[in-house]
Formats: sequence, structure tokens, C-alpha cells
Amino acid sequence: MSSHQSTSDKILLAAIDLMAEKGYDGTTTKEIAAAAGVNEVTLFRHFGSKQKLLAAAFDRYHYAEEMTKLFRERLTWELEPDLLLISRTYHRLMNRNRKLIQIALKGGNTLPAEVHERAFRHPQQLKRLLTEYFTAMSERGKVVRSRPELQALSFMWMNYGAFVSRLGEEPGSGVTLDDFIEESVMLFVRALTP
Repeated sequence: MSSHQSTSDKILLAAIDLMAEKGYDGTTTKEIAAAAGVNEVTLFRHFGSKQKLLAAAFDRYHYAEEMTKLFRERLTWELEPDLLLISRTYHRLMNRNRKLIQIALKGGNTLPAEVHERAFRHPQQLKRLLTEYFTAMSERGKVVRSRPELQALSFMWMNYGAFVSRLGEEPGSGVTLDDFIEESVMLFVRALTP
């Protein structure tokens, strides 16, 4: 870990590494503190509990803010380039946060409610952004009139499925992520173009 990181960041990153490997329940605050190079009292002073620590990690290191900024500032209102940008950005952010995703997947319904809510705030925000996008594109006559929320969910599930399937994938499967993104976006564009 970099010596320029704040104590909070060191604790958060140590917690993410350990919980991704051992699961939420299998990781102790003592182990997290040791991995971060601080004492356990410092961990509790910064976060109060293991639950609040993991909730803070999901707040700080997930993707809702970055995707919101992308939708506000970088869309061209042309379906194919926009969906390519959204897909590529989504996969870049999910890959960056793969350890957090692994924690959420391993923890499933056993994660504390506060953590579970924070983890799923991000996909809920992305669904809202995509639904608004498909609604606006329909109003502009650039996509067929349909059910924007279902379009958003279909697009999300397609990308999430690709991400999760690649978590355990061994190199050499023959299909690159970029090939998948280009083909799936092309299919989506064909289906939605009036």
C-alpha cells in the first residue's frame, strides 16, 4: 500500500482484500487492522464496526457516481456509441471493483442489511440512468417505443452476466471482452432501432 494513502483508505483497502479472499464472516477486525498496519482501536475510531467499514467501502469504491457523471457529460444521444461507452465504462469499473463484487456475491443474504443496501444502491442508480436514457431516446424517435425499464434491465443483465462469467473464466476462452461488448451492443442497437 502506498504511504500516501490516508489511514481510512489503508483500512478500507485491507478490508476489501481480506473479505474478498475470506468472506465477510471469515474476516476479523483484528486481521484487517494488522493488514492495514494500524491497531484495532484505530479501525474502530475510523469506522465504528466491521459492518460500517464495509458499507463505507461500497460507498467509496463502487460506481454510481462515475456512471452518473458519464450519463450527464459524455453521452452523444446516438445509440451505438452511447451503449458502447456505457458498456466499456461499466466493465472497467466492475473490473476495478471486482473484489467488492466478490464480497457481495460471497456474502449474499448473510451480509448485514446496511451493507446489502449500500452494495445494491449502485445497480439501482444505473437502472434509473438507463431507464431515463431509453425513455429520452424513445421520445427523440431514436429507439422503438417499448418499455424503457425492461430495456435498461436487459442491458444491465447482459453486461452483469458477462462480468460474472468472466470472474471465474480462465484465459484463452477465445472471446475477448471487447468482442462481447461490440457484438452485444450491435444486437441491442438492431433490436431498438426504429
